[in-house]
Amino acid sequence: MLEHRNQPDRRPAIVTRYLALALCTVLAAPASAQTPGTTSRMVCAEAMALVKRQGAILLDTGNQTFQRFVRDRSFCELTEIADLRFVPTRDNPECPIGYRCREPGYGDWDWQ
Repeated sequence: MLEHRNQPDRRPAIVTRYLALALCTVLAAPASAQTPGTTSRMVCAEAMALVKRQGAILLDTGNQTFQRFVRDRSFCELTEIADLRFVPTRDNPECPIGYRCREPGYGDWDWQ
């Protein structure tokens, strides 16, 4: 009976390994789901539907240039405005994919 008590318990090490593997899997999954592809490989309707469905998404607009597109202003910060954005797609060089959030500049206000 004493020999059994002197042997180290391996359960904590195994549990720690499984938890570490699960954590790595969870952290890696959203990164792969964030970038569905470049807009130049999609048709305009697909790109527009993707932004509409996701609400806010990061897309590659070509040459590894990523931009965030949103469905509407509700996905912007309180102080930001939404500008309509056009990107090249497979069937349209100027597809109105969605909006870009940005801080307003001096010229954005109607001073009249």
